[in-house]
Amino acid sequence: MDHHLLRELEHLLGRDGVLSRPEDMLLYEYDGSVEIARPQCVVFPTKTADVVRIVELANQYKTPIVGRGAGTGLSGGALAREGGIVVSFARMNRILEMDIENQRAVVQPGVVNADLSLAVAHAGLHFAPDPSSQRACTIGGNVSENAGGPHTLAYGVTTNHVLGLEMVLPTGELVRIGGKAADAPGYDLCGLFVGSEGTLALVTEITVRLTRLPETVKTLLAVYDRVDDATETVVEITARGITPAACEMLDGWTLRAVEAWVHAGFPLDSAAVLLIEVDGLREAAEEHSAQIAEVCKLHGAREVRVARDEKERDLLWKGRKNAFGAVGRLSPTYYVQDGVIPRTKLPETLREIGRIGKENGFEIGNIFHAGDGNLHPIILFDARDPKQFHRAVLTAEAIIRFCIEMGGTITGEHGVGMEKDRLMPFLFSETDMALMKRVRDEFNPAGLLNPGKIFPTGKGCGEVRARPQRHNAETDSAHTENHPA
Repeated sequence: MDHHLLRELEHLLGRDGVLSRPEDMLLYEYDGSVEIARPQCVVFPTKTADVVRIVELANQYKTPIVGRGAGTGLSGGALAREGGIVVSFARMNRILEMDIENQRAVVQPGVVNADLSLAVAHAGLHFAPDPSSQRACTIGGNVSENAGGPHTLAYGVTTNHVLGLEMVLPTGELVRIGGKAADAPGYDLCGLFVGSEGTLALVTEITVRLTRLPETVKTLLAVYDRVDDATETVVEITARGITPAACEMLDGWTLRAVEAWVHAGFPLDSAAVLLIEVDGLREAAEEHSAQIAEVCKLHGAREVRVARDEKERDLLWKGRKNAFGAVGRLSPTYYVQDGVIPRTKLPETLREIGRIGKENGFEIGNIFHAGDGNLHPIILFDARDPKQFHRAVLTAEAIIRFCIEMGGTITGEHGVGMEKDRLMPFLFSETDMALMKRVRDEFNPAGLLNPGKIFPTGKGCGEVRARPQRHNAETDSAHTENHPA
């Protein structure tokens, strides 16, 4: 990195606000995905004016710049694919305003998702988007990826809860869009920027909608001896016009991995479980709970258990939300996929995922948002073996391409990032892609903000990325290479 740029960044932020030693960069070359890309420096702004000046310096020195929350993303969105500056928002983590009466909050991007809900719980409110990583992930990251979570089925994704943004454009211009009012007139610019994966602006302040906690919550665990029975239950629940707050599914392999660590009470001899939640007014929640239990039994559930109290409910959700950690105990590496299909295609899609796993020699666990068809197959492999990595990528691609064949899409909540850019042409036409690029180029004409994301950067479709091999931690700079499939 240009030492003049480094010196100006240290002058702006202080020496403790800039990291550039190779050993420090190791911590920032990862996120939750299987991708690797190392920045040349990491900076820690504490206020919006710092971010404006950082962007101005990046432009002056023609250096790439990438925003980063907690690094829990699963598509490489916060990785510096072309090196340059990573802007960590870890020190912009204050809740600036809680407007309880109007159910609004204004936060900096580094506020941890769960912390906002904890801060307003005394008023009977919460921030509804609840990714499984909500105890670590930040609201800025949620905005960038348009994150969802188990309760997306009833409450929607992040964009449904963002009302206003303060942002620094790639030109260094500070802008505000939206505000506390709902449904601002004119173009839905919040809708454009939320989920733009940090390619259009760096978000420095977020105004969010707070949601009232339900009067009653009923949590059911339905136990099955056949995976098909569980998936067919999901199809019929929605066909009957019942919308649960959440409808999650774990297959037998995954629930056994979870149970061995969390002891959530999942039956070890079952083929699958559904974790279903309904909420709202007491009478309605109880009625829907009874209807769902009836559907579960109609489709072969051998047991339908209703959580007796808050403690049992928390334990069941602990099992669901700690599933990825439980799987991490069993394999050197795992690759979490994120594909979406119509709910009616669940049975055949899960069968196909099993077939693809066997064909490629991988164990694949399934834990996912069954209610909205958002699949998260988990491929277990050893990343230290380049051939296994290559095969795992091919396996993941085969799964996602099948999702597209089923009428689905390549991501439900993890984003495209640098993981699935090469798959975009399978989903979008050249005309679609050209229009999206025109939007990006309008805001990010020099391409310095989060380059190498969303749009294919290789030589064409069908490429398979090989993971960079580290030879010397002191001198190796992260890179990615493309090899023909």
